[in-house]
Amino acid sequence: MKKIITIVVAVILVGLVAFRLVGNKEKINAGNTVKDDNNVSATVNAAKAEKRLTNQNLNLLGTLTANQVIDIKSEVQGKVTKLYVELGDYVKKGQIIARIDNRIQSLALDNAEQALADAKQNYGRYKNLYEGGAASKAQYDQYKLAYDNAQNQLAQAKKQLSNSSVVAPVSGQITNKAVEAGSFATPGTSIATVVDISKLKVDLSVAESDAYALNTGDSVAITSSVYPGITYQGKITFISPRGDEAHNYPVEVAFTNQQGHPLKAGTYVNVAFQRKSQVPTLQIPRDALVGSTQNAQVYIIEDSIAFLRPVTVGTDNGNYLEVLKGLKEGDQVVTTGQINLSDSTKVKVVK
Repeated sequence: MKKIITIVVAVILVGLVAFRLVGNKEKINAGNTVKDDNNVSATVNAAKAEKRLTNQNLNLLGTLTANQVIDIKSEVQGKVTKLYVELGDYVKKGQIIARIDNRIQSLALDNAEQALADAKQNYGRYKNLYEGGAASKAQYDQYKLAYDNAQNQLAQAKKQLSNSSVVAPVSGQITNKAVEAGSFATPGTSIATVVDISKLKVDLSVAESDAYALNTGDSVAITSSVYPGITYQGKITFISPRGDEAHNYPVEVAFTNQQGHPLKAGTYVNVAFQRKSQVPTLQIPRDALVGSTQNAQVYIIEDSIAFLRPVTVGTDNGNYLEVLKGLKEGDQVVTTGQINLSDSTKVKVVK
């Protein structure tokens, strides 16, 4: 009897232990289970994409180009007898920079002068004969044509002789010397290159919305890190009537170089346009941007759900960014709370 009672008690104890273990396991599993509560929403602030006028300066980076860069070429054939310039020399317009052997041109001039004298004499004689009825009209016209041709030949010979003296077509600095004294030149041979930096130009590519806010003749401020605190006053000299496939328009700005702070062609400069936008553009607060402007994204809210969407950003207007692609006017974008979001997160807008 005792043995039976002992067995029954043991069975009951084993059953209690097993029940307790099962209960503990259920509690542990319940603690590890993540509840999916669809009623929980992330709290965010939001704003609408809207069209705005921009009255801030437009700042663009550009590279200076010289007012004129001219490759001076020989117009006659012959040996370079004299070269009067070295690299870096400043030359004035009309200054002789080289001479080319002109003996052939001098002989051609002498021959042309003699030919003109003969043609003039014959023309005068036949003119008198024609007026006296002793020569025909055809004979008169023949000698008159010969006289006119001789005058043209003499003018060409004088021009060829003058071309043996190579002159600077503009004032500027010599940046390339292509020949040395004793070299043989032919028509088209490069002698030297002169660069005029008394005036400088900046060629820029301006977005469509900005290009429509600019006008030829508008003043611009130009600065460079080369001369901190120095400002050069320039003007817009050209706005292309035709944009490229990306809707950018070539714009040229020109200004006079300063003698006290001379800039060189090829220098980076900042060009500040006093832009007064006349065309509103679609913009969003800068705070709405997720990532960089090169890989821009925003969270757009639709039916209380935040969806991550890529956008194309245009001009940086300080607290606002122009949106070229990816949004439409009136779209609601998240401005704060993005750190708690992922694509398709339920949200509650508090502002």
